[in-house]
Amino acid sequence: MCQKNIGIMSSKDTIKILLYKRGLTITKLAELLTKSTGKKYTRQSLSNKLSRNSVRYDEMETIAKLLDYEIEFKDLK
Repeated sequence: MCQKNIGIMSSKDTIKILLYKRGLTITKLAELLTKSTGKKYTRQSLSNKLSRNSVRYDEMETIAKLLDYEIEFKDLK
């Protein structure tokens, strides 16, 4: 998980950075999610989920895979 000096980065900020790195827009991500899951995503519905910080973990996993990333848990002990 990405961290800032002041705490953990929000899912919205994380996804925005990953989209920027891949040269994609939130609109394109919504299209990819719709094709991948069969569930209707729009730019607005995805933006709303990100703003409310209500993206489910399975959605985050799908987004990560679509952007060629993986979510990793590291043992901090």
